[in-house]
Amino acid sequence: MTPTFESWRDEGRRFSHRGHPVFWQAGGSGGEGPVLLCIHGFPTASWDWHAVWPGLSRQFARIIAPDMIGFGWSAKPRNYRYSIFDQADLHENLLRSEGISRCHILAHDYGDTVAQELLARHEDRRAAGDYSLVLQSVCLLNGGLFPETHRPRPVQKLLLTPLGPLLAAAMNERSFARSFSAVFGRSTRPDAAELRQFWELFAHGGGNRIAHKLIRYIPERRANRARWVEALQRTALPLRVIDGPVDPVSGAHMVERYRELVPNPDTVLLPGIGHYPQVEDPDGTLQAFLTFQRRIAAGAPP
Repeated sequence: MTPTFESWRDEGRRFSHRGHPVFWQAGGSGGEGPVLLCIHGFPTASWDWHAVWPGLSRQFARIIAPDMIGFGWSAKPRNYRYSIFDQADLHENLLRSEGISRCHILAHDYGDTVAQELLARHEDRRAAGDYSLVLQSVCLLNGGLFPETHRPRPVQKLLLTPLGPLLAAAMNERSFARSFSAVFGRSTRPDAAELRQFWELFAHGGGNRIAHKLIRYIPERRANRARWVEALQRTALPLRVIDGPVDPVSGAHMVERYRELVPNPDTVLLPGIGHYPQVEDPDGTLQAFLTFQRRIAAGAPP
């Protein structure tokens, strides 16, 4: 059964990251078997995975899906240095606290960049003979994998200017809904109730007021391009990109660049879908992801 917004919130768990409470959701069929780490994007939260959650839970023994610090129902401290590296620490700390040493990754948007850092760390550990935390595969949904192909929205560009704090403070549900809806496909945009949920996650705990701090991941991507792109290029792990091609931010143009730069690219395009494949086309996204996982389990190339 697909979880409701209320059950997702009420049944979530908490752990501490640098002294701050972090919300996370657990799923899976239980018992022994593969573990999946789901990493959400900006500006939303783990709730993004709810529509594919039942299908994922039938495939994986355990699923771990946190709201990163600064997002969703996790803490949103004002005086905090938000960074991709810290969010990667958060995911590693959560996995270790749960006794997990091997996992697959399914990531989206901002979460793709966190996954790239986790992949880079995996490769660093492997080179050093350290197998304390091992990734088994990485699947990426619409994200800014390459700074040169990322096309930020006008509001994101403004948040990076000196006007950013004022813009963040002035942001309201109406302006959020207008900008947010624009990254979806024409026929797959969220309705009023869904937009209200996304806004609640974004604004909870004053999250909208720190948007100008969270958005610093954009220059951080540029500064660390070599490390994060090379992680995709040099890994031997199975990789797949599932993408909504009409996404104006990281759509077909990003996939084209991925095919140019990453060896043996495995990509799936979902026609008519925008920036949120797991929300806009959960069945298509789930099918593409589980096909990828079945190939891995069978030991076949993607």
